Amino acid sequence: MPHDHHDHPHTLLPSDPALRVKALETILTRKGLVDPAALDAILETYENQVGPHLGAKVVARAWSEPDFLAELRQDASGAIASMGISGRQGEHVVVVENTPDVHNMVVCTLCSCYPWPLLGIPPAWYKSDAYRARAVREPRKVLAEFGVTLPESQKVRVWDSTAEVRYLVIPMRPAGTEGLGPMELADLVTRDSMIGTGVPRAPE
Repeated sequence: MPHDHHDHPHTLLPSDPALRVKALETILTRKGLVDPAALDAILETYENQVGPHLGAKVVARAWSEPDFLAELRQDASGAIASMGISGRQGEHVVVVENTPDVHNMVVCTLCSCYPWPLLGIPPAWYKSDAYRARAVREPRKVLAEFGVTLPESQKVRVWDSTAEVRYLVIPMRPAGTEGLGPMELADLVTRDSMIGTGVPRAPE
């Protein structure tokens, strides 16, 4: 029997990742395997309702409320849930705090475990083989590639996320932010700073 490559969906997919996703969605929809409305609802949730802006609110509150920071240290998942933030892949969160002595960085060496309710959809680089391998082996070099150069006196500690434990980095509060309120502080917190591959924005 002649081999007809048109029988295989992968041969129909374009090379561009976004187009591949759309093409795959179309194929699965036509076969009745997925509901487009359900996919749209999931994407809308993770793009607009959850995401880094929620993690930033947690960090801003930790910066400005010592009692809340203490709660995070004791039971991060419970403290975060008290702010109305919860969901799958956010059940077991541990916070790690950056200090002048220690800079924390998060990776998942096995797959891409990530606190979705706090940070949204993981970036492509977080899931890449290169990041997963090099973050453990040569974290300072990886950080430098992200534009983060640390003093030699500041140690780098790498945390490996798993299905049981996911980490949220509490970055150091930028200087000159003493008079800022929670919303203004949250605006300074970036997604990468909560993974440890970045630092907060400086106040204007």
